Amino acid sequence: MGRTLVTTSIPYVNGSPHIGHALELVQADVLARHRRQRGDDVRSQTGTDDNALKNVRSAEAAGIPVAEYVARMADRFVALADALDLSFDDFVRTSADPRHRPTVERLWRACERNGDLYRKSYTGLYCVGCEAFVDGDCPEHEEKPELVAEDNWFFRLSRYQEQLTALITDDVIRIEPATRKREVLAFVAAGLEDFSVSRSISRARGWGIPVPGDPGQVIYVWFDALVNYLTGAGDRWHDSDERIHVIGKGIIRFHAVYWPSMLLSAGFDLPSRILVHEYLTANGRKIGKSLGNAADPVDIATQFGADALRWWLLSDVARTGDTDYSDGRLVARLNEDLANNIGNLANRTVSMVRRYCDGVIPVAVEDNPPAKDLREARRVAAETIDNALRAFDFRRAVEAVLRIGDEANRYVQAAKPWQLNRNSTQLEAVLAELVAACQDIAHHLTPFLPAAARRIAEQCDGEVPPSPVFPRSVRPRP
Repeated sequence: MGRTLVTTSIPYVNGSPHIGHALELVQADVLARHRRQRGDDVRSQTGTDDNALKNVRSAEAAGIPVAEYVARMADRFVALADALDLSFDDFVRTSADPRHRPTVERLWRACERNGDLYRKSYTGLYCVGCEAFVDGDCPEHEEKPELVAEDNWFFRLSRYQEQLTALITDDVIRIEPATRKREVLAFVAAGLEDFSVSRSISRARGWGIPVPGDPGQVIYVWFDALVNYLTGAGDRWHDSDERIHVIGKGIIRFHAVYWPSMLLSAGFDLPSRILVHEYLTANGRKIGKSLGNAADPVDIATQFGADALRWWLLSDVARTGDTDYSDGRLVARLNEDLANNIGNLANRTVSMVRRYCDGVIPVAVEDNPPAKDLREARRVAAETIDNALRAFDFRRAVEAVLRIGDEANRYVQAAKPWQLNRNSTQLEAVLAELVAACQDIAHHLTPFLPAAARRIAEQCDGEVPPSPVFPRSVRPRP
């Protein structure tokens, strides 16, 4: 049994959560549930990034104190746990969690002792949306970057260029997919420059964690936020066999370059895997709070169900390249994959067992040649799912579950159990095969759709009468 830590990045709370946040949360939840199902000792965590300048500005615009504003917004992210059927073990709020500030200070002091923190004056263009310095206009945010001139603390990133190159090249820090690994290596090869890790307290409006020993400065939000992984994990960070980060492509530099360098400086263990997802878009544009095109995941889950939303995020979102969200696309996957395939199979299988066998599950027959393709789909499913999730390929993983449903539905049509003699050995063999297929689907579906998997398992066990597991949805207008 392995010990695994699974984390998401932590979003800014300058606005309500959108479906892009749901994507990352569901992906990380699936990885954690899958490892638990395989017997690993898993800890999973998420949280909110409260100490950003953009949060301060949003609070000022709303006319309320920053602490009140970030608490109100953080509650909306906490609410996603119920709306999306998530199973995280911890939720770190960087402004309110009593564990966080001491952990940030511990990392700062460790980097300082290693000679990697120093004061320096600089001038540069700062994108508040990215909370980072940029060269010219930011490609992701429509607001113009601000010209900033300050005397701040810097981290000696340039010191770690060769080490990072070796660690990433040799997959000590494994980055998936491979295109993102190449991107990071190219960024490092272009030369690493030291970066600012503090802000003046005046520009931060007094909000944030003060620099130890220098109260006129607050710690840069990314140095602060990345430490949330240590805050939530505690000793598990060092005790875990694998430390997995699930992040979006827009913050890969911070997680694959800055963060490992900070850990190297402090003498701490490194992340094992950095799994990078693409963006969700609306009409071809990245979904984001600041862009005003953010679909609310709670509203979507309320209208269509958490199962439908989770399934769309896992089955329809591309592993590489951005994916456009629409209610129509979600409903198509709900109806075709869940209602027509898996749901229809489970409902008619359980109904036939009750009708023809008085609800008693028949005993499977070892040699059932007509079920060859179905048995093969069942045989390879676990290995296919393991390999797919290892490669951060959720589409391929859920397709292994769908294939069992496809083959089972073909088997029903070929065997035509309704035409067989009631209580015959042949009828019992067919129904036993179908029940076994449904039970396998419930098992394999558990990390992806835990609530639906329970409903299927309960019906197959005869605990509850048959009912639609996935009611069809009326397709919304485009």
